[in-house]
Amino acid sequence: MSSSDKGKNYSEGSSSRSVTNPDIHHHQQQHQQAPLSRYESQKRRDWNTFGQYLKNQRPPISLSQCNSNHVLEFLRYLDQFGKTKVHIQGCVFFGQPEPPAPCTCPLRQAWGSLDALIGRLRAAYEENGGSPETNPFGSGSIRVYLREVRECQAKARGIPYKKKKKKRNQVTRAAEEDESNQPAM
Repeated sequence: MSSSDKGKNYSEGSSSRSVTNPDIHHHQQQHQQAPLSRYESQKRRDWNTFGQYLKNQRPPISLSQCNSNHVLEFLRYLDQFGKTKVHIQGCVFFGQPEPPAPCTCPLRQAWGSLDALIGRLRAAYEENGGSPETNPFGSGSIRVYLREVRECQAKARGIPYKKKKKKRNQVTRAAEEDESNQPAM
């Protein structure tokens, strides 16, 4: 190989290195600096809040020690910051969707907020290296707790929660209406 060939190979190698590395680095920076979606931001904030909650326990709890009981305690802890009035059984407004006057019943976290929170934390747990099989946010006791909160709040507010039926095809609905309008034979 001649000295001019060596110089040529070196310059080709260095120019390709100098072009691709900054491009890759720039792409990585753009990817890291891209603004997070509202969901991703909320998930990160929730994950950090839960982590801080575990650290503040006496003694502190590591994520590897965390179980569904810790999650339930966290959900109950959050009730003190709730904004949903949940009437207690003895309240004169129990079961009324729109009470005419204020009462002393406690404010709680709304069921929908807790349900969404658990969904975000379940996803964050797995994104941060947790196994789906050991995910404390997906345990049966959490689902039972959320169902009980939903039912309790529905009774207290006089608003029944009914499972929404899937929307049916409008063509099918129109055909059924035509059939029901036909005279009986």
